[in-house]
Amino acid sequence: MTWDEASVAERARAFLAEHDPAATDRLEFLRARFDAGLAWVHFPEGLGGLGASRELQAVADRELKGTPDNQPGRIGIGLGMAAPTILAFGTEEQKKRFLRPLWTGEEVWCQLFSEPGAGSDLATLATRAVREGDEWVVDGQKVWTSSAHTARWAILVARTDPDVPKHRGLTYFVCDMHAPGVEVRPLRQITGEAEFNEVFLTGVRLPDALRLGEVGDGWRVAQTTLMNERVAIGGTPSRRTMMGVVAETWRSRPELRTHDLHQRLLALWVDSEVMRLTALRLREQLAAGHPGPEGSGMKLAFARLHQQLSGIEVEMLREDGLAYDDWTFRRPDTVDFIGREAGYRYLRAKGNSIEGGTSEILRNIIAERVLGLPAEPRADKDVAWKDLPR
Repeated sequence: MTWDEASVAERARAFLAEHDPAATDRLEFLRARFDAGLAWVHFPEGLGGLGASRELQAVADRELKGTPDNQPGRIGIGLGMAAPTILAFGTEEQKKRFLRPLWTGEEVWCQLFSEPGAGSDLATLATRAVREGDEWVVDGQKVWTSSAHTARWAILVARTDPDVPKHRGLTYFVCDMHAPGVEVRPLRQITGEAEFNEVFLTGVRLPDALRLGEVGDGWRVAQTTLMNERVAIGGTPSRRTMMGVVAETWRSRPELRTHDLHQRLLALWVDSEVMRLTALRLREQLAAGHPGPEGSGMKLAFARLHQQLSGIEVEMLREDGLAYDDWTFRRPDTVDFIGREAGYRYLRAKGNSIEGGTSEILRNIIAERVLGLPAEPRADKDVAWKDLPR
């Protein structure tokens, strides 16, 4: 069947006629929505979708507005990174096992990529996975892991062959966060919270059935995750933006206005509008294929704009901008950037240029893959990972 706006809208209305959101348990409603193909309409039938165009998701969401949602802020890593990677590289059994509870929010996911010695240069990671029969034994340490303290599953990249160059000896796994040997420790941030964690993996046994992609092909699989991550962070339109928050303060507090702030705010408004329109164009490109390096540009712009806007907000509010509600150590399930006060936003925005790929690395990606500039010399390109200086 060929789907268009009218047919997707009709499908959504028929679904609501059969599943009254006011009379249906929230989780059962979400499961039914997935089974009806109205979760990700561009996914295949039977996997939460209709095999339709990605752009038609807006039609389904409009018809289902006001019904129970899957709390996307709590399961963003699963939705934005794990799901597209599983769809691209998972077996049919893996897709059927993981995608439904991922989308409904029954199972939270985290991302075991960065390490203390492998952040910006992820391919140098040292976490080892050694095969023993039908299992892999994993040992290593990961860091800056959002939601690890609430996660049921993780997407994991580990080194399976140290005798080849760093990019070629990696394999991608789904990691059971409840498996023996998995230890999660909180990392307290400048905000006082610990949304990030460090994860220690000691003799963790993973069945080969949890491997995504071929052995040694983990870097290619990871690139799918990273490109989708950057789109999820920087290229997803939001109903309420940082620009909107600052503009609202400007309108409601005329006593705070100065000529200098006005000029700077106008310049940031232009940047914000350019970013919004670019995000819409990027999503149109996604409808025709897979995310490319353009997502890196969006994520880079997102980080810069958030940091500049949160800074000008604190400056505009003067002493009120320094107020912060609670320094108590806690481990939140979500990051409510917009719903908090200016002091929190200013502090939390500092991490935007690190998470999801540092701004320095993203500039390299844009230079080489978008602008076509010569690549930086890489002396370790053909050197076995075990022979690299550490």
